[in-house]
Amino acid sequence: MAAPLRFRLALVFSVFALLSLLARSSSQDLQIANAERRIDLTSHIIKVFLTLKVENTGASPASEILLAFPPTQVDHLAVVKAAATVGKRKKKTYQPLDANPSEQPDSPNGTKYFSVSLLKPLGKGESVTLEVFYILTHSLEPFPVEISQSESQLVYYRDSAIILSPYAIKQQTTFIKTPGTKVESYTRVDPTIHAGKELKYGPYDEQPPYSYSPIVIHFENNNPFAVVEELVREVEISHWGSIQITEHYKLVHAGARHKGIFSRVEYQSRPSISGVSSFKHILARLPPRVHSVYYRDEIGNISSSHLRTDSRKSELEIEPRYPLFGGWKATFVIGYGVPLEDFLFESSDGRRYLNFTFGCPLVETVVDKLTVKVVLPEGSKEPSAVVPFPVDQHLETSYSYLDVVGRTVVVLEKKNVVPEHSIPFQVYYNFNPIFMLAEPFMLASVFFFFFMACVAYLHIDLSIRK
Repeated sequence: MAAPLRFRLALVFSVFALLSLLARSSSQDLQIANAERRIDLTSHIIKVFLTLKVENTGASPASEILLAFPPTQVDHLAVVKAAATVGKRKKKTYQPLDANPSEQPDSPNGTKYFSVSLLKPLGKGESVTLEVFYILTHSLEPFPVEISQSESQLVYYRDSAIILSPYAIKQQTTFIKTPGTKVESYTRVDPTIHAGKELKYGPYDEQPPYSYSPIVIHFENNNPFAVVEELVREVEISHWGSIQITEHYKLVHAGARHKGIFSRVEYQSRPSISGVSSFKHILARLPPRVHSVYYRDEIGNISSSHLRTDSRKSELEIEPRYPLFGGWKATFVIGYGVPLEDFLFESSDGRRYLNFTFGCPLVETVVDKLTVKVVLPEGSKEPSAVVPFPVDQHLETSYSYLDVVGRTVVVLEKKNVVPEHSIPFQVYYNFNPIFMLAEPFMLASVFFFFFMACVAYLHIDLSIRK
């Protein structure tokens, strides 16, 4: 018994060793001929555009390409997208590729990976150009952490002048764009050039795998750091002609905390100097043809809002009761209705489905936790959601007026949501139209029995005299 067990263990370890060897050989067979990275720091949502020309110098074909991220960035990644370029210049097209988290053995210093799956294996001597786009949130560190009403907001950004990669890079350049020309300090890794709103690191030649050169940039960024700590969107479907949306917001200014007293007189008389990093209004992009729009908080209705709508879009400019400085919070509710025919359809197999937009309607906002609740009509069965990115899903039951068995609620939850997540999703369900008559029948029955009771009461003699 012991000999076969030892043989099986040896076989298992051999397989793992072979897989590890294949992974290492695959990394050694690929190299990056040219890499260009552009980092946009003009907002608190950091956008990175990466162009990689990957070559296969080995003998075996490669079906995937690894993207490496330092552990300090992985928890702040909101979106990672990749595409392969086909053609040149005006005839250039982009073919989307799948990019998913990947576990690799022996990753140095806690490096995390995303695996980009190619549409066809990259053969010996072949090359492919990848366009990678990813977004980082909560990656700007205010310093000083507290500022007065009249001070500007300064932040730190930490990264590497050298692109972290499991492959050797023959030549690379990094461009960093700041909101303005005021840069307090930055790390020099020659050659480094600062001109206007742009920092250029490189070009750097012949960098081995996993090269890393930390840099810190201290610059001015007075853009509002609008963060929704929690957003709950309730989408209630009624087959009688309307969809009602209710959104509960917990908004916070995540920039440098405000210190000292707040002077409204100074804030209104010197708007270009006083409170430059605060914000007193924010824009919400709503679906077209909205109606019955309201904006309120715990106190009541807030009248300081402006709605602009047409056949293609609707924009609601909302203004809290007070301007938001660093660390200040606001809680409010936005509600509106949309026509049923614009968002509810019937599939070829007879199922009904809702086609609605995921994400947060507020512009340039990060949502730490988003919950979307789709309340289906009573009597709906076999619900299923189709979302183009990973989310947590579960079902609940809610009760409203005249409900008997309750309504099925499809709950979708996601953390670290950015504007790029505002894309359509679908919720499919089966529904028997006979259930539409349940509530009218119940109301009619109640009124019928009420009038019958009244008629019976008027015709019954309750006196005790003969």
